[in-house]
Amino acid sequence: MKLLTLNCHSWQEENQWNKIKILAQRIKEQSYDVIALQEVNQSIDAEIIDGPYKKDHFVLVLLEELKELGVKDYRFIWDFAHIGYDVYEEGVALLTKHPIEHKESFFITQSRDTNFWKTRKIVGAKIRFQDETIAFYSCHLGWFGDEDEPFEEQMDILCQIASQNEKFFLMGDFNNAAHIRGEGYDYILSKGLYDTYNLAEEKDHGATVSGKLAGWEENKQDLRIDYIFSNLPVNVKKSAVVFNGKNKPVISDHFGVEVLIG
Repeated sequence: MKLLTLNCHSWQEENQWNKIKILAQRIKEQSYDVIALQEVNQSIDAEIIDGPYKKDHFVLVLLEELKELGVKDYRFIWDFAHIGYDVYEEGVALLTKHPIEHKESFFITQSRDTNFWKTRKIVGAKIRFQDETIAFYSCHLGWFGDEDEPFEEQMDILCQIASQNEKFFLMGDFNNAAHIRGEGYDYILSKGLYDTYNLAEEKDHGATVSGKLAGWEENKQDLRIDYIFSNLPVNVKKSAVVFNGKNKPVISDHFGVEVLIG
């Protein structure tokens, strides 16, 4: 099973269309089973084309690019979490080639106000994969120590809902660096979760951001803040950072994480 998570920083990138093409090409090459995307945006003022989806919805544009490459077997779920930069409806998404047996979305913050940028929402799907039902969640969490929306409360809600499944994966931008002890990353592991990077037989340095970005304005070092967690100690053949300038060009202010599970 091949998984990818990426905070795609959509419509905030220079040369955005070219970067969508790079992402689509990689999806075609790797044929991921499940893809989790964060900061999946559409313009507030864009034309509505179907239900909540507007003409410039990032995933719809990506799917059109995939169709141009002959890839037509991905379906997706998405939900709107909050207004971003005053002009976008920002949310999280899951894409998969496999049958979706159940889908859900839920807030993990006390705030339900979509005008408040700290409001966070998760999307999840139960997917049928090789005669097994597995739940996947696309996650974009806040920061440890945040007084408005504490990270620990967000993780508690997320794990409470995810743990209703026998087997699940949490994929995404957790905004907590792996090297900092006693904070968010350690709190995640205290919930009994396994970091697939730690389980991997083959891995690289793991860093998914480099230098400053939104929420990390003072950062001057490489950080690992994007993850794929499992509630079970699965057999991970490989964990690799992608779209980092070494393994494919940079397409976002975050790099992606690919995991191969045997």
